[in-house]
Amino acid sequence: MKTTYVRFLSAFFGLAALAAAARAQAIDQIIVNVPYDFVVSGKTLPAGTYRVNRLNDRDLTELEITGVDNRAGALLRSSEVSSSREDNPTVSFQRVGDQYFLSKIETAEHIFTIPVSAAKAAAVVAMKKQTSPSPSSSSGNN
Repeated sequence: MKTTYVRFLSAFFGLAALAAAARAQAIDQIIVNVPYDFVVSGKTLPAGTYRVNRLNDRDLTELEITGVDNRAGALLRSSEVSSSREDNPTVSFQRVGDQYFLSKIETAEHIFTIPVSAAKAAAVVAMKKQTSPSPSSSSGNN
């Protein structure tokens, strides 16, 4: 009887520890589908499904975004972190020209504000315009 009781307590505390560890990993983690290419931390990421989570438990401002379907990803730092009262995880973007810049991440626990520098955004848009092929006009003689 005593051995069964000890086994039960060991199993109970083991499962409780695993559940606590799983909950700690899920804090501030969301999965989002982004329907267009976007810029974060100066890097353009393709449209797709992304996992966003905190990089570690010590610093709330350090985040990572990783593609679920692709190997794209970036590390980022939020400029402001506030508590969230909504259970509606989302991401928000700031549009500059035809580019989207990640500007806010809302999880069930926190709201992370991602700084978008107007000068850097303009530089990214200008660089994209320089590297994208321009439509060529053709004239022919018949």
